Amino acid sequence: MKRADRLQPVQKVMDDTEKRLAEHSASAERLLRGCEQKLSELTGYRDDYTQGFARRAAVGMGARELVDYQAFMTRLNEAIEQQEKITRQARQERDLQHRRWQEAARRVKALDHVIDSWQLAERQASDRREQRETDERAQRRAARS
Repeated sequence: MKRADRLQPVQKVMDDTEKRLAEHSASAERLLRGCEQKLSELTGYRDDYTQGFARRAAVGMGARELVDYQAFMTRLNEAIEQQEKITRQARQERDLQHRRWQEAARRVKALDHVIDSWQLAERQASDRREQRETDERAQRRAARS
């Protein structure tokens, strides 16, 4: 068995690992996008609610309405802070998965380069053997003539 052929099982395992890590990276990216979307929705909702409150306050509002607004804004701001934390964690996970995938891709590329080099060397050695055999046959024919 040729040297390059012996690395085929290793290459398959590394290719499979790289593909799996690429899928994990893509999944982490999708999760991050979802977290960012939810955060954007929450901040948009807070902005809309604040503007609506300002319009209502301009025409006058009762103390109870003000207390309810403050309580709601406190809960909404807490939800936004929590979503920001979740988004940061999702970003860190995405970055980690991306680095893992990139490292696996570099290892696959390096192994592919080694295999290509070995296959080239094997082809060149085979070509030299064939040329030597052809030359020897030609010499034997010439010697017989």
